[in-house]
Amino acid sequence: MEWYFALAFLISMVIGLMFFAVPVAFAFMATNIIGSLVFIGGAGALLQVVDNSTSLITRFQLAPVPFFIFMGSLFFYSGLAIRVFDTLDKFFGRIPGRLCYLTVAGGTIFSTLTGSSMANTAMLGSLMVPEMQRRGYHWRMSLGPILGTGGLAMIIPPSTLGVLLASLAGIDVGRFLIAGIVPGVLLALFFAILITVQIRVNPSLTPSYDIEEVSWGRGLKLALVNIVPMALVVFMVIGLIIFGIATPTESAAFGVVGVLILTVAFRLFSLSVLKQSMLSTVKVSGMVFFIILNSSIFSQLLAYSGASSGMLNFATSFDVSIALVLVTIFLSLLLLGMFMDPVSIMLITIPIFFPLIAALDINPLWFGILMLIALEMSQTTPPFGLLLFVMLGVAPKGTTLRHVAIAAAPFLGCDLLLIGLMALFPGIVLFLPGLM
Repeated sequence: MEWYFALAFLISMVIGLMFFAVPVAFAFMATNIIGSLVFIGGAGALLQVVDNSTSLITRFQLAPVPFFIFMGSLFFYSGLAIRVFDTLDKFFGRIPGRLCYLTVAGGTIFSTLTGSSMANTAMLGSLMVPEMQRRGYHWRMSLGPILGTGGLAMIIPPSTLGVLLASLAGIDVGRFLIAGIVPGVLLALFFAILITVQIRVNPSLTPSYDIEEVSWGRGLKLALVNIVPMALVVFMVIGLIIFGIATPTESAAFGVVGVLILTVAFRLFSLSVLKQSMLSTVKVSGMVFFIILNSSIFSQLLAYSGASSGMLNFATSFDVSIALVLVTIFLSLLLLGMFMDPVSIMLITIPIFFPLIAALDINPLWFGILMLIALEMSQTTPPFGLLLFVMLGVAPKGTTLRHVAIAAAPFLGCDLLLIGLMALFPGIVLFLPGLM
């Protein structure tokens, strides 16, 4: 079977099952079973699916993921997240659309504490959307900033995907994580500018209401008490990696210890908080690993059938300029990200793309950040962007995939702007790693 027929067969099966309201993970699972029978055949196909399932979700590179999710759960259920958001809320005062700016600022901070775009989006959605709806914010302003900021966790360290990508590509993990700081902060700044433009163009998107005014002195005191201590956790996660004291998995565990120390220091720790955090970690980790499992098997089917290699070979077989090669790679990642999880995409594409960019003499740190941004964009690109479905899970009843996709679209434009600036000024990515 030609690669394009195999690709069409597998993708149309997933789309068809989802059309009949089959959940995404189960649609992939059914496609994996049927696809294995078609392309491999016999009872051995099902045994192969089972064998791959266990090997795929027991990779050591995925070990930091539950720790980062646990860290984020503790941060949320203990009330530390509320303290941070309340403090930031007081700083924004009477600024129009302050909850949108609060989402960007708080989400950027939370990105440094979770490393998981899924956890970041879920936390922001469950925390901010109900409040925005209650205040009368338009759905575009309540969903869009959360989807944009949620993806920052892919870029701003400690990025779970960043650690995995660096490990698979043979890049120094510490330097690669540091390389994501400036692009991540710039992206957050672009989001804030975009929100300002949206409000100026249509002020009715964000209502005005009275709030308590706080003096700068009291606001500064609140910041020193509630925000500055979070630097401890950031150091325990990032600093230990940068200075070579701990592996990414060990630093993730130290991050959990850091959040626990803060919960005790602020007298927010209790057995109930610990139980809720652990249950949430198990649920979210289970969902993440189940999706990774099915998407990874799906990517193996694409590879086994020749669909993925055929598509990538087709995309990279033309004798063209470096810029066009990078655009083609970017579009390939965006396309693959509509149907597969980022881990599976990296497993497929890293062995192909990194030798190619090495031959083209492209800096691997710069290309790795470009790849993360492309993967972040793909997670908010319909029809199968994972963060779109995470947002649907926490959004109010009546919210559709169309609403979520429309709200996310302007923030994808900010990603494209950042990529353009990175191409013009590579120092945005390479300056900080160059100081190490």
